[in-house]
Amino acid sequence: MARFHYAYQKVVDLKSSEKTQAEWLLSAALGKLRSEELTLQNLYEERAEWCQRLQEASSTAVPLSEILVMQQYVDHVDTCIMRKLTDIKKAQREVDDRRNFLSDKMKDEKVWQKSKERALDRFRAVVQSKEQNELDELATVRFIVPAP
Repeated sequence: MARFHYAYQKVVDLKSSEKTQAEWLLSAALGKLRSEELTLQNLYEERAEWCQRLQEASSTAVPLSEILVMQQYVDHVDTCIMRKLTDIKKAQREVDDRRNFLSDKMKDEKVWQKSKERALDRFRAVVQSKEQNELDELATVRFIVPAP
């Protein structure tokens, strides 16, 4: 029996490889987003801790200069939180872009896989037709040539 050979197999392989690369890119973007979110969570925890310290310092006999330093640090953490929120938005946009890119690559791969499947179906139909013709010819020869 003849073997199936798809003329565009390298294109199918390329599309599959592109999809895999797109999956890796999405995975990296998701990792970066998670990292940014974790950093933001740490900043919120640090801010809460320093606000608590500031609250305690204001109710006890702590020099005003020390309270001002604490407040400046809380303000600095607030600024870091604002920057981190911007970073998270950027990372989220990157994740969305990577998802769309992966979606496009998956569609491309699916189109080429379907094309390959249709070519394989046509190949099988041709092979089956040839086999049927050979069987019909064999039956005809047996009918024409009587058994001894």
